[in-house]
Amino acid sequence: MVDLPVLSNSAPGCAVGSAAPVGGRKPDWLRVRAPGGDSYTLIKKTLRDRGLFTVCEEAHCPNVGECWSGGTATFMVLGEMCTRGCRFCAVTTGNPGGWVDRDEPRKLAESVALMGLKYIVLTMVDRDDLDDGGAHHVAECIGHLKRCEPDLIVEALVSDFSGDKAAINAVVESQVDVYGHNIETVARLQRTVRDARCGYEQSLAVLRHAKQHEFAPYTKSSIMVGLGESHAEVLATMRDLRDAQVDFLTIGQYLQPTHRHLEVAEWIHPDQFEQLRVEGETMGFGYVAAGPLVRSSYRAGEFFIESLVRQRRECAASVMPGEAAWGASR
Repeated sequence: MVDLPVLSNSAPGCAVGSAAPVGGRKPDWLRVRAPGGDSYTLIKKTLRDRGLFTVCEEAHCPNVGECWSGGTATFMVLGEMCTRGCRFCAVTTGNPGGWVDRDEPRKLAESVALMGLKYIVLTMVDRDDLDDGGAHHVAECIGHLKRCEPDLIVEALVSDFSGDKAAINAVVESQVDVYGHNIETVARLQRTVRDARCGYEQSLAVLRHAKQHEFAPYTKSSIMVGLGESHAEVLATMRDLRDAQVDFLTIGQYLQPTHRHLEVAEWIHPDQFEQLRVEGETMGFGYVAAGPLVRSSYRAGEFFIESLVRQRRECAASVMPGEAAWGASR
């Protein structure tokens, strides 16, 4: 086991009650195994050979060893440069100038086939330099993956697309199984934590619109904690997400990427995360993953979600035998 270095969140956590003091040695529960193993090595080589990126690396996710060694990876499309500058995130900020790798859908499909993956997560940087925020490229990637691997389950963790409903529709209609977008933090801390172009109500509206689409994919969001929010504020955020009909929720500890990013206000004990998990399931979320190292793309959660998606497909196939590839995922 190794001490967890100062890393970042890309889809993180939640806080409540008393916590370990900030500064000095991190709590024992923030210790992870150093990455390694055959699956880890294969995924790393496959990504390098094809010039692909993962949020696992770009955001310095603490679970990269567990997920990659278990054969799970989160692919980050549309490059490694984000047009927004959230104060919690380690991904590089800048202006890609409209650059898009048009061959990315093929590279992704080849990589997924080579690794033998059955459940993948596609995430993205914000691309305000593109007219549609990159939505149609994401949709093209998902559509190509589905055509090449019909049995594949695809979860997309996407930006808010500046609230553009047409952009949201493009991703929903790509046959995505889980539509994810992170609200990140409580309403009071939005302007402190996120880029000014993001917003609490805008994120809720995105999730609500995706769910209200006629295809009604599963929806998912994430909350970071340890930023100075109160327990009551976290619960209020969870209720707002349920009011937007969000199905799945992840809650994890915020970790400071560099000294230039927001400092950790408090370390949240695992028992408090368990309390939030129970409260979330009581609210009606289909699944809540809550813990210090939980992130949006969380392997244990993917196992549960995969079973629900496959059950839905089987039910749809029994009603519409000829439409299982598309309608069954809805």
